Amino acid sequence: MSEYLSPGVYVEEFDQGSRPMEGVSTSTAGFVGMTARGAVKGVPELVTSFADFKRKFGGYLSKVEYGDYSYLPICIEQFFINGGARCFIMRVAPSDAKAAAYDGDSEKSAGLSYICAKNPGVWGNKIRVIITDASKAKTQILDIKEDSYTGNRYIVKNTAGFYEGDIVSYTDGEQTKLNKIIKVQDDFIQFEKAFDIDVIDQKILPTKTISTCEISVTVKYEDIDEAYENVSFNPAAANYIEKRMAKSEIVSIAYKADSGMKEIIRPFEQISGGTADSFVITLAGGSNGQSMNVDASVFIGADNGPGERSGIQAFLENSQVSIMAVPGVTDPNVQITLVAHCENLGSRFALLDIPRDKKKVDEVIAHRSMFDSNYAALYHPWLEVFDPLDKKSTFIPPSASIAGIYARSDTERGVQKAPANEVVRGSTGLDCLYNKGEQDILNPQGVNLIRVFPGQGIRVWGARTCSSESNWKYVNVRRLFIFIEESIKSNTNWVVFEPNEVMLWSRVKRTIDVFLTNLWRNGALAGGTADEAFFVDIGRTTMTQDDIDNGRLICVIGVAPVKPAEFVIFRITQKVNESQG
Repeated sequence: MSEYLSPGVYVEEFDQGSRPMEGVSTSTAGFVGMTARGAVKGVPELVTSFADFKRKFGGYLSKVEYGDYSYLPICIEQFFINGGARCFIMRVAPSDAKAAAYDGDSEKSAGLSYICAKNPGVWGNKIRVIITDASKAKTQILDIKEDSYTGNRYIVKNTAGFYEGDIVSYTDGEQTKLNKIIKVQDDFIQFEKAFDIDVIDQKILPTKTISTCEISVTVKYEDIDEAYENVSFNPAAANYIEKRMAKSEIVSIAYKADSGMKEIIRPFEQISGGTADSFVITLAGGSNGQSMNVDASVFIGADNGPGERSGIQAFLENSQVSIMAVPGVTDPNVQITLVAHCENLGSRFALLDIPRDKKKVDEVIAHRSMFDSNYAALYHPWLEVFDPLDKKSTFIPPSASIAGIYARSDTERGVQKAPANEVVRGSTGLDCLYNKGEQDILNPQGVNLIRVFPGQGIRVWGARTCSSESNWKYVNVRRLFIFIEESIKSNTNWVVFEPNEVMLWSRVKRTIDVFLTNLWRNGALAGGTADEAFFVDIGRTTMTQDDIDNGRLICVIGVAPVKPAEFVIFRITQKVNESQG
C-alpha cells in the first residue's frame, strides 16, 4: 500500500475490471522432413512463404536420390497454395550425411584454420570462401619510454582498435616488421619484441606506421553473399573470427592456433601461405547420405536438451505450432510418436497420411486401427499435383495441403468451422477415387476421404478425428477446445501470485465470461443464449479451504461446442389435394 506521510492530494491507479483476452493462433503448422539444407538439430525455423522456404532449406528434391523422403518441399508449396500463412520446419537427414569442409592445406595453412558448411548436404560443395588481407586500425609511434623491467613502452598517437594479442605490422615504406601486442594502456603499447630499427615518426603525415593485421572474409553460396570485414585471429579482440562469423547461415569456422609456432605470421599468410592478393577456399566432401540409412528414429529425433533436440522432439521448444505433420512418412512408429507428442502437450493437432499403396477399404481400415486419439486425423487418398522438378504430374501425401486448408478455414470462418467441404487447391486429381459406398464404411471409422465431385472440384469430404469417444469425434470440436484452453492459459498469467480471495475470483470470472461471450456471438458455441452456451464457476463451490491454503485457484468452465451438420437430411412427402365438400 502507498504511504501517506504528509498532507496532500494523492492520485492512484488500480485494476478493478476484467482483463482483455486475445485468442491464440490456431493456423501455425509444424513440419518435419528432409530438405536440401538447413539445421538438423536445434529449434524449428519459421517460414512465411515458399520462396522463404527455398532460401532457407533449398528447393525440390529428386526422387532418384531421396526416394520416399522427397515430399516435404513440394508439400510445403501446397501448404501455402491452400491458404497456409506460416509454418515451422525441422529438417532431418540420414545418419551418414556429411557437411562439406576444408581443413587446411598442409603446405599452405599448416592446419591453422577449419571451415565447414553450417549443416550436412551436397549443397555445401558449392560454397566458396574468399579471404583477403585487411587491417582495422593504424597509428604512428611518437616516442619510446625505455623500461628494462617491464619492457619498452611505445607512446602512440591513438590506441583505438589495438588489443592485447593482436599481430601488428610496422612499415616505413621500404621494410616491414611484424610484432605482437602484449599490453595496451592509455597512450602506450608494449610489444612482444623490441624493434631493432628507428620506428619513431612525429610528422603530421607519417611515413612510419604500425597497423593491425586481420583478414576480410566473403562467403558465397549461389546468390547469397556474406561479408565479414577485418576479422582477427586474436581471441581477446572484439572482432575475433569465431565471434564475428558465429551468425553465418552458410559456414562454421573454428580457429586452431599452432601453440608451437615461434615465428609471428600475418593471419592472411597463415591461411594462404603466400603473398597473393586473395585466397579462395572451396569446400568439398558434402554428402546427403543414403536413404537406405533412414529409419523411424531419424524423424522421431532425440531429446538431448535445449538447442540439441532433433526431429519431432525439436518442437518441444516451440510454443506457437498448433498443427503438426510429417508429410509422406507413414511408418507407424513415427505417426504414433507424433500423436503422442500432440497428446502430451495438449496444444496441437496431428495430421496423418495413409500409405499410398493402401487403397482397398480393408487395408485403409487396418492402418487406421493403429490409432485412437482425439488429437489426430487421417486423410486419404494422395493428391495429384504438378512437379516443377520433373516437369510432370506426381502424387503427394495430403497432410500438408490439409494443414493449409485448416489455416484457410480458421482465417475465413473460425476454428469452430469443420475444415471440410473445402476445395483442395493446386491438385489436378486423386491417386484413387472412392465412391459413396466405400465412404459409408470409412467415414464412421474416422478416415477422412478426399473426393472429386462433378462441377465442384476436389474437396475434403470428412471432418473426423481418430477417436473412439463420441464426444471428440469431430476435428473442429477438439481444435475449438485447444483454442479455448490455450487462450485462457496464455491470457491469465497475471493471476499467478495474486491474493486468492473473492475480488480475484470475481475478476477472473468476468475476464473469462467476456471472452466466451464473444466466442458465442461469433458462432463458435451452441445455444440461443450465453447461459446455454457456457458457464464459468469459481469460488467456494469449486475450492475447499485446503485448496486455498495450498495456493490453488480452481475455475470450472463448461462450453457447448457447435457440431458440424455432417448429415443433411430433407424429409419429403407427397402433398395430396383433398376435394372440398
